Amino acid sequence: MKISIVSYLNTTPLVFGIENNSSFSEQIELHKDIPSECARKLINGEVDLGLIPVAAIPQVKEAHVISDYCIGAVGKVKSVLLVSDVPLTEIKTIYLDYHSRTSVNLCRVLCRELWKIEPEFIAGEPGFENKVSGTTAGVIIGDRTFNFEKNYAYQFDLAEEWQTLTGLPFVFAAWVSNKKLSDEFITQFNQVMQQGLSQLDQSIKTSTQRIISEASLKEYLTTYINFDFNNKKKQAMQLFLSKLD
Repeated sequence: MKISIVSYLNTTPLVFGIENNSSFSEQIELHKDIPSECARKLINGEVDLGLIPVAAIPQVKEAHVISDYCIGAVGKVKSVLLVSDVPLTEIKTIYLDYHSRTSVNLCRVLCRELWKIEPEFIAGEPGFENKVSGTTAGVIIGDRTFNFEKNYAYQFDLAEEWQTLTGLPFVFAAWVSNKKLSDEFITQFNQVMQQGLSQLDQSIKTSTQRIISEASLKEYLTTYINFDFNNKKKQAMQLFLSKLD
């Protein structure tokens, strides 16, 4: 079983759960990728199961959302931002992060339905963050949002803005397979996810990341990231998917 998981800090306890359950980890081959690469591998059949941006689900030929866990937020997520030097009404151009389809599509929805602006969207390439200035804004996601080299005058948290628009939480990534998996595997997989989350402190302590402090990582994972894929989140995901062009 080949599995692709997002390589950001937000999956720290999930990776810990997989890697520290020997009976499970021996059955699988784990790939750690940026979100867009998780999606590409699942769509192309290079992996069997992926933690993929939810906006990519319609591109998976036989998509099965399989887990009780996701990467979501109730209100602020902190690591999915529109950054700008000018107010929303003055933005003319927005660079879209190449790391994820969900965040850039969420930005498009918010521009259209909440902010009522019509900027030009440009696909970001590596280094696009350095081009954010003046009336050119940018959607930046993931671990890069923790240590900006530049102080932007405006930072809009896209999960918080979505909640303002809909009153709902937001789901950035879900566990999706491209084939039907056995009930036995799904049960075991959910147990592995739960085990990782129940050992959150240990997962942080053993993490080799040097991006933020252990205390900041714990705050991020407990205050901003919400892992339960509950009914409210399922409702929010379906609403978001219905709004995609």
